[in-house]
Amino acid sequence: MDYFFWAFNRSCQDNNIRVDWFFPNTATHGQYNEFHIIESNSSSLQAHFIKHVKTTQTTYTHVITHFVELCTSFHAEVKQLLRTKVIAVDHNPRPLGGYTLVKQLKKRIKGYLYAKHIDQFIGVSDYTSDAIIKDFGSFLKPKIKTVYNGVLIQDIVPKVSERAMLNPKFIVVSHLRFSKGIQDLIVAVSNLPQHLIKDLKIDVFGDGPYEKELLHLVSEYKLNTVFTFKGSSATLNTNYQHYDYLLQPTHMECFSLSVLESLAANIPVITTPVGGNEEVVTHEKNGFIFKAKDIFALTALLQSIITGEKQIKINTRKLIEDQFSIELMVKNHFNLLN
Repeated sequence: MDYFFWAFNRSCQDNNIRVDWFFPNTATHGQYNEFHIIESNSSSLQAHFIKHVKTTQTTYTHVITHFVELCTSFHAEVKQLLRTKVIAVDHNPRPLGGYTLVKQLKKRIKGYLYAKHIDQFIGVSDYTSDAIIKDFGSFLKPKIKTVYNGVLIQDIVPKVSERAMLNPKFIVVSHLRFSKGIQDLIVAVSNLPQHLIKDLKIDVFGDGPYEKELLHLVSEYKLNTVFTFKGSSATLNTNYQHYDYLLQPTHMECFSLSVLESLAANIPVITTPVGGNEEVVTHEKNGFIFKAKDIFALTALLQSIITGEKQIKINTRKLIEDQFSIELMVKNHFNLLN
């Protein structure tokens, strides 16, 4: 989201709109030195914002929240204090099997109590917009709009060489946690015929709390020559081009930036139909879709790709240029201020 925040802040500056940014800590990298950041020194960013409004008597025409829980007493208090337009952007994925009945009921109650204090709900995919309605109630439909996430396409170096038809090279870009399904990928690879495993290479970029368990699983299945964990990388935008396919066996997603980045690099995507994935990945056109947690389906799909039975031939970059650029994302978010 850094690139979006930078571009959105610049657009506001160009239009003489002042933006106060409330972050849980100080951000100094990239273009954050141009921001007016009001850093939180408390455990709750929302409480910090409310305190700031009360103690400085600040007025805002708009309050936009990102990565903040929807439909809470915070939104009611903001509306009471500022009488402003409140826009809530939802980036949150939902669990594969849905919420428990108790949580569903709690969300419906919160929707009834607090949704009236939010003027506009923004889903970062149609999946997210539909999930807001499912979570909080169909009465919110007139207040919901989809604004897709985008990527900084000009910084992503596209693959210009032909993709390998036999034994292609795979990349995984993911936070390492259980819900990302990388453990499914490891087991799926272990089920491949040995002669296909021998020369297979899968590089995993990212870090997270599940890394130790994933490394143990790789060792248990004797796949150390296949999987290489490379940690976080600041040069991913130039690294995608060295691979043939992105693997994303995720169990839950909202709208994946790594999928957009990969396609912008002309790298097809192998992923699951969760979140907004099918809004950008079309099966057998610019990637492949398999059912989440279906390890046998993933094994069969990998085998058909490795042996050249299945392949993606089109340039996947054009779709991202046309529909999922940072420029379009900023334009659509800026229009919310009108």
